[in-house]
Amino acid sequence: MKRSGAADLPLHNGHVPQWLAQRMSRLGLAVTEVLLAQFGKNEVLRRLSDPFWFQSLGAVMGMDWHSSGITTSVMGALKKSINPLSRELGIYICGGKGASSRQAPEEIRKACDSTGLDAAQLVRCSKLSAKVDNTVVQDGFQLYLHNFILSDEGQWTVIQQGMSATSSMARRYHWHSAGLQSFVEEPHTAICGYPQCDILNLADRLACPARNAVLSITREKPETMMRDIQHLV
Repeated sequence: MKRSGAADLPLHNGHVPQWLAQRMSRLGLAVTEVLLAQFGKNEVLRRLSDPFWFQSLGAVMGMDWHSSGITTSVMGALKKSINPLSRELGIYICGGKGASSRQAPEEIRKACDSTGLDAAQLVRCSKLSAKVDNTVVQDGFQLYLHNFILSDEGQWTVIQQGMSATSSMARRYHWHSAGLQSFVEEPHTAICGYPQCDILNLADRLACPARNAVLSITREKPETMMRDIQHLV
């Protein structure tokens, strides 16, 4: 089993000081360039999809290892330094935190204009990954950050983070297109996190009967379901 999936982190307020943000951007670009030169684009995406490697990268770049801000700061620094060189490097970072996350589809389309990739398919992958972690995996965390990292060869990685208002913790989710067989059955390489409440994970392989039953009801009796919902309302 690969060491990637989700991580729980305490929510921290505040902003990264300008000097540190600039340092993180320069260092993040340097690390990316070395990886590209030594191993190629797919290895960059694979490593970003590993939460242990990602956490280590954030610590090297200057962030507290146990902070929720490590995700937003690292991805913000990488996007700022990599995207101006995307055509040269072959790596595009789309989306971000809050309102920036909703810009991911348009940014994916712009990247596809430069690379000739299938924009509709990649936007679909971006939206499905967010929908799964927000809805199919019901663990009490609401997504507020979504980054879609794309190579000009069509491989992609998703790094997204959810927040729990109850526990004041954040949870990070990692995806990698390599080896992905299904969006609704164990799409993550693994999910590593501390259970904090009852979790309904319809993306688990063992939940296949329940998932199929839900889909069957939705397909076969949509009008009946709507009448029942309206009656309850």
